[in-house]
Amino acid sequence: MARIDAIATTFNPNEKERQIYQEWLDSKAFAATPNQEKEPYCIVMPPPNITGHLHMGHALDNTLQDLLIRWRRLQGYETLWLPGTDHAAIATEAKIVEAMREEGLTKEDIGREAFLERAWEWKRLYGGVITDQLARLGASCDWDRERFTMDENLSHAVNEVFVRLYNKGLIYRGERIINWCPHCLTSISDAEVEHNDIEAAFYYVRYPLTDGSGDLVLATTRPETMLADTAVAVNPSDERFKKYVGKMVYLPLTDRQIPVIEDHYVDLELGTGVVKITPAHDPNDFEVGARHDLPIINLLTEDALMNENGGRYEGMTVLDARRAIVKDLEDEGYLVRTEHMSHAVGTCYRCNTFVEPRISMQWFVKMADLVQPAIKVVAEKEIQFVPERFEKIYFNWLENSRDWCISRQLWWGHRIPVWYCADCGKEQVSTTAPTKCENCGSDRWQQDEDTLDTWFSSALWPFSTLGWPEETEELQYFYPTDVLVTGYDIITFWVSRMIFSALEHTDKIPFSYVFVHGLVRDALGRKMSKSLKNGIDPLEVIDSHGADALRYALIIGSAPGNDQRFQDEKIDAGRNFMNKVWNALRFVVMNFDEEMDFTSICSQDFELEDRWILAELNEVIREVERNLENFEIGLALGKIYSFLWDLYCDWYIEIVKPRLQTTTGKSRLTAQYVLNHVLIQTITLLHPFMPYVTEDIYKHLIHEPGQLIRSSWPLPNDEYDFTRDKENMQILMEATRQIRNVRAEYRVPQQQSINLMIFSSRQEILTLFEDNDQFLSRLAKAGAITTHSERGDIPADAVQAQFNGGEIFISLRDLIDLGSEVARLNTEEERLASEIKRAAGKLANENFVTKAPPAVVEQEREKKSKYEKMMENVRARRNKLESML
Repeated sequence: MARIDAIATTFNPNEKERQIYQEWLDSKAFAATPNQEKEPYCIVMPPPNITGHLHMGHALDNTLQDLLIRWRRLQGYETLWLPGTDHAAIATEAKIVEAMREEGLTKEDIGREAFLERAWEWKRLYGGVITDQLARLGASCDWDRERFTMDENLSHAVNEVFVRLYNKGLIYRGERIINWCPHCLTSISDAEVEHNDIEAAFYYVRYPLTDGSGDLVLATTRPETMLADTAVAVNPSDERFKKYVGKMVYLPLTDRQIPVIEDHYVDLELGTGVVKITPAHDPNDFEVGARHDLPIINLLTEDALMNENGGRYEGMTVLDARRAIVKDLEDEGYLVRTEHMSHAVGTCYRCNTFVEPRISMQWFVKMADLVQPAIKVVAEKEIQFVPERFEKIYFNWLENSRDWCISRQLWWGHRIPVWYCADCGKEQVSTTAPTKCENCGSDRWQQDEDTLDTWFSSALWPFSTLGWPEETEELQYFYPTDVLVTGYDIITFWVSRMIFSALEHTDKIPFSYVFVHGLVRDALGRKMSKSLKNGIDPLEVIDSHGADALRYALIIGSAPGNDQRFQDEKIDAGRNFMNKVWNALRFVVMNFDEEMDFTSICSQDFELEDRWILAELNEVIREVERNLENFEIGLALGKIYSFLWDLYCDWYIEIVKPRLQTTTGKSRLTAQYVLNHVLIQTITLLHPFMPYVTEDIYKHLIHEPGQLIRSSWPLPNDEYDFTRDKENMQILMEATRQIRNVRAEYRVPQQQSINLMIFSSRQEILTLFEDNDQFLSRLAKAGAITTHSERGDIPADAVQAQFNGGEIFISLRDLIDLGSEVARLNTEEERLASEIKRAAGKLANENFVTKAPPAVVEQEREKKSKYEKMMENVRARRNKLESML
């Protein structure tokens, strides 16, 4: 048993958190092993990038995961929280290239192998930063199982999936329109394109018919791409243009002629009904071009400069070319008019550069056959989204997905497992490098230069991390996993791909629930960003207030799927809550005896307040359990907070103090038992939310040996459902609150007792107050307490307050000195009269009313009106008191 002098006056996070975390590590508290005697519970951590540093989004995401894992661990599950990091191909390569640029080097200068050596060294130096930071947060991962997307076994899984999909005809290589990032110099998938509205213009351009019969006018937002037009198109149903189909038009600013074609792609209502077809620079135009066998003219270099097909505009940036072409169209009489409008453009999710549609030879995954099972498992609730509304994003993306471009023009990442014979060109797809060419006998092979989309490997994360494609013991026991915790911003990037990949390769769902959280915004509701300089570093919060205060601030008041504002007041509230519970611990231990035997305590020993707090404990255990099962994390924490702060600390501890002041007796021992039992149970409920302070508190209380993290989740004790006692106690507490309110309203000195008259038509309520008069005497400073079943016994001038089942009456003469109060009200009347006179004088001053800002004048009118109402109340109250003198 702890001595009170061995317990610090406050919990010091900087001093304690690292020590406690090391104790957890030393005891293997986070370790998970397949155990057929226990039910498994598994979460795979969404792998942060090795380039990353902990930000508030990471802090929220991982706090929620840790909370679920700690809760299930306490419930007796064999819990595995599997951590890991992602190689983040684009972001990591950009970091290394940037560092090399400072040395005056490029990738090409040093070659692929030397570049990859640098990349692995960079990962060794910096890749563990974010995992160390997650440990500061309290993450209870099984660190011995930490994975990296380019680990040998995970890379094997990636190659295995590629080969299987290729052999099924679901991976192919072809020339298609892809999204090209001119800054990252690689293709990116549709899901990696973010669409933002910008101010743009519709340019109406005249294309003359070559037979001299007129012009076709069309509207475009990208006049610079017209140099790559290979047709103009109209809808077959549009009677206005039928006579032009098959004719030729001159392409402005060039010496080329292009045909007028008809295609149902053309929207009859949009623009003029005529559109330019540029197969190399628009995905829809590419499809039209394929249907009509149109030529394809690429106009841009990899870094989005006009190439040789741009003629006199060669070497210009896209925007410079647009300005020059618009001017030339205007000068040569082709520009009809310009309309300004808002227009959605695609940007790279990594660097925010405008994405260019570009014809390129790339590798693709056919999506049509893969998406249907993924849609079905969510539609049939095998996988449930929490909140359910996020299913719409998921369904919309899958139902409208195009084939997935999976190749990237990068060096860092999983290299595509395709080899080409250097002598005959034969293509070989294999998980390992081929030896001898079956076609020509050559042993000279060249592997495909491209790497795979990062999301290709991340899509396998729930099962590759557990050993797939091998049938490992971990895979058989922990898979499918239970919950994926994620932000709504990567439902399309990642969640959808994990689901269809798992169904394709394991024939099982990857997880049962997708628990979606919102973004953490600043106090003004803005997204945290470098440009706004409004980001808050979680590590700074941990250093100043502790990890538990940060976790509290991220969870309290939050709701699944909703964005939240991060406010300093929440951090302070978290720290104050820690201090409140710590002070409760000190009080409890201070009142322990050297020798205490709780085994003799039985329910017959409990007094009213004991039965009440135990019944309330049962209720909060049930409610928190229900909230956690429904992923209502913020509600659960709010209920634990209310129970500990309000019911346990502010009420129960105050009520039992007199029982603890006796040196011996069963009542003291019973109070000690209940104090200890209830505090253990509630800090166990609180542990998943605030693990550090609760673990330290647990060390000082009386329980079976062991750590809190490995103890047992509280269960309601049906024997403690003292329903009637709980109701009775709530009546006494409500009466106490009402009496305190009256004392505050009438400014009764704290040491002055007041006599109470309790009225009720129910005898059991009157008996309750008669049996517990000491309760009101101590907590409400009540003097004499009388009970009444008839109103005739109540003085007419008594102040009234109501509670459930009755009323409290207090003689006004007991509350105040009538003469002194009349004198005070006379003084207040004089003060208010002076304020009204001053305000009226200002408002009568024409100079003030006409020259002062309108808001100032209105403020003065509001003041005068407020003082006049106060004057009415003061006079009415004084007149009533004077009648009683």
